[in-house]
Amino acid sequence: MSKLKLLAADTSDLEVIASAVQDAIFQIGQTRFDKDGRSFTLRLSRYRHEGDKPQRIESGLRFDGVMSVSSQAVATEKGEAFAVILGLEFTATDSPAGHVFLRLAGGGTVRIAVEAIDVTLADHGEARATKRIPTHDGE
Repeated sequence: MSKLKLLAADTSDLEVIASAVQDAIFQIGQTRFDKDGRSFTLRLSRYRHEGDKPQRIESGLRFDGVMSVSSQAVATEKGEAFAVILGLEFTATDSPAGHVFLRLAGGGTVRIAVEAIDVTLADHGEARATKRIPTHDGE
């Protein structure tokens, strides 16, 4: 089993990471915005869509060059709550700067203002079997 380590520097790279983190679960309290270090990190339980059997693996998702982070319809006061990632999107504001939108199940969004696309996804530890296979409307 290979572990992913992906870097995104443009929108096509970000699409690859978006597909890898679709259906990843994270705990709201396990996110960190380091204002001085200008980074935003999430600790994920990533569903391995690329695998041949249902598995999850612990992963880190890091955004660098971050100027600010905000959210809409996310219960940030409930640090023990969990959220599921549906996708990542980038919208340029003053290219290469823009916003990365982390779309969550239930309609929540995390908006990450970045100087440029600079995102890293890295798997850690060993994959583990799961009985819960993500499904989406229309499947």
